[in-house]
Amino acid sequence: MAVPTQFAYRTSKIIGVIDAAPVYQPLSGFIRPEGNSRCCVYSPCGRYFAWASPERVTVSDASVGHVIATLPAENVFELGFSPLGSFIITWQRPSKDDNGDAIKNLKVWTVLGGGTPDTEADEHTVVGRFVQKSQTGWNLQYTFDEQYCARVVTNEIQFYRSEDLGTVWNRLRVEGVSDFAVSPGKNHAIAVFVPERKGQPAAVKVYNVPEFDGPVSQKNFFKGDKVQLKWNSEGTTLIVLAQTEVDKSGKSYYGETTLYLLSANGGFDSRIELDKDGPIHDVTWSPNSKEFGVVYGYMPAKTTIFDTRAKATHSFALGPRNTIHFSPHGRFILVAGFGNLAGQMDIYDLEKNYQKICTIEASNASVCEFSPDGKHILTATTSPRLRVDNGVRIWHVGGGLMYNENLQELYHVTWRPQSPTTQPIEDLLHPVPTPHASALEYLGTVKTPSKPAGAYRPPGARGQVTPLAFKREDEGGAAYVSNGSLSLGIGVNGFGKPRRREVPGAELAPEEGNGTILNPAVDGDEQLSKAALKNKKKRESKKAKDAAEKATGLTPAPEKSLPGAFPSPSRSPERRDRKGHERNRSRGYVEPRPQSRPDRRDARRAHDHQLHPKTPPAPTAKNNGVAPLKATKESPPPDVTVTSPGSAGTPQDKKTRALLKKLRAIDDLKMRRAGGEKLEGTQIKKMDTEDEVRNELEALGWNE
Repeated sequence: MAVPTQFAYRTSKIIGVIDAAPVYQPLSGFIRPEGNSRCCVYSPCGRYFAWASPERVTVSDASVGHVIATLPAENVFELGFSPLGSFIITWQRPSKDDNGDAIKNLKVWTVLGGGTPDTEADEHTVVGRFVQKSQTGWNLQYTFDEQYCARVVTNEIQFYRSEDLGTVWNRLRVEGVSDFAVSPGKNHAIAVFVPERKGQPAAVKVYNVPEFDGPVSQKNFFKGDKVQLKWNSEGTTLIVLAQTEVDKSGKSYYGETTLYLLSANGGFDSRIELDKDGPIHDVTWSPNSKEFGVVYGYMPAKTTIFDTRAKATHSFALGPRNTIHFSPHGRFILVAGFGNLAGQMDIYDLEKNYQKICTIEASNASVCEFSPDGKHILTATTSPRLRVDNGVRIWHVGGGLMYNENLQELYHVTWRPQSPTTQPIEDLLHPVPTPHASALEYLGTVKTPSKPAGAYRPPGARGQVTPLAFKREDEGGAAYVSNGSLSLGIGVNGFGKPRRREVPGAELAPEEGNGTILNPAVDGDEQLSKAALKNKKKRESKKAKDAAEKATGLTPAPEKSLPGAFPSPSRSPERRDRKGHERNRSRGYVEPRPQSRPDRRDARRAHDHQLHPKTPPAPTAKNNGVAPLKATKESPPPDVTVTSPGSAGTPQDKKTRALLKKLRAIDDLKMRRAGGEKLEGTQIKKMDTEDEVRNELEALGWNE
């Protein structure tokens, strides 16, 4: 008979343990602890369940819920078990004693040697103490049989025998080592990572324990500031997911990611070539240790299954996905999109040639795990990522909701680990179990939208076909292409292109293979519209007429503005500019900045030129003895009057204008006060000077 599944959760106030399918009720022998709990964890073997309160650490039997040990460890922030559940490891925040020495905050306890529920454990149950400052990678790593454990220190990996943690059993000296991973298989192997240093490439090396003379497998590579080391369950092959802090090519804010594959015996190592540009979102091994799945590329991402020789065996349809999980028996694959994606989960059956079973909508989920029996999927919305709608939901692999529980400030939820051998292999899809009452109640409150949800469309775009530039690649749109710029700059996937010069009246030529517009290249009158063709003929006829008149000498050459000369005052500057630059403005003409004070020498030179014009040159041999053409009727020279900007009138006129301006301001203040506006003191004083202003105007001879 199959062992029933179980899951545990932790909120801000309570810790709960629930027996899952088919009963979905709290574990009868477990008394829920109340108060502020820092963490909770199952042992990898599934025998024990432990949680930490501010005063102590409590260990219970996961099957019945009874407390079996209490450890006097205060303010524990992290808990962990050894693979077989023989030891429990606690981590406290780093601190110092009265002498300023660091306190050993990492402790290893024996589980069965702990105290009873009434008497707390003695200090002799602590088998090891260490100083561990960083919370990242705080725990010891054990071999599958708990014979050895290891921890990283500066430039070396220290190995201990599990029963004697006070003495270093062996050392693996690796200069610059920053991370490592012990193989979970029966072969005692360890993989170490050395990041890039002083121009040297990063390296991942695999050693057999305790033969540390040289690595049995090694891979050197650049672009590796940090890595994730993922062993398969048999410990024969290692996946290395390398990542850089900064993407030097400028394609991503989050650095570059690359994927490598190494065998534990040194027979194979390779970089995994991915056929879609973009980051690597997730990678995970199948339980059979013979294949693994990768989700990669710009959205919509691509999901591909590879074998242990890095050869692609199957690819799924493109979609907004960033997570992949295998079921414990390796029959089902879950490909989902969480985080800032919609939360859709696609379930595929490997035994039926990757046939898609269903798509589950699990919006806002931050936790997703297969149950140990492979029939159910647990999703949860947890804090602090999202502080509303926290809760746990359990789905059947066929797509139906089986259980729902809403919780306040849910921080952690996990399945109880169980060996796949305890769950018999049977038809996991049939029969479909009966949903719990909480699931039916939840489904009754979910409102079905009357209209299918979609992107907002402005009224002018409704009822039209969506342009390709706004479609995802999996919807028939163009593939995303990064231009190597981190900003929303020019030419990012068809957006942000610079404004081009358009010919008024000319038709725009579409780019081949895309819906964007290129600069039109007009190679004939047949490509012009009727209005453009008519305007072109007018311009050509006018040019021909002007050329004929100049050739016969009937019209004088157009006057050119002399540098520094002032324009004629007969027309305002606005009217002059409007006539001369109206056509240029329509084509994006930008007016030049007005010149500063004109040069007096240029103006004087222009005046002298008008008074003493130069005579045309006489015929010489250089111009073949032909005198230049001369107009039949000489037009009189234009009258150029040089005026100074300051000579706008006599001093008496200037004073009159200033007094009139002041009088207009006084009249304006009087109107504002009559309208009920409250004036300032300076404005009232100004109004009192009206009589003085009028007297001065009369003295200057001005009459209204």
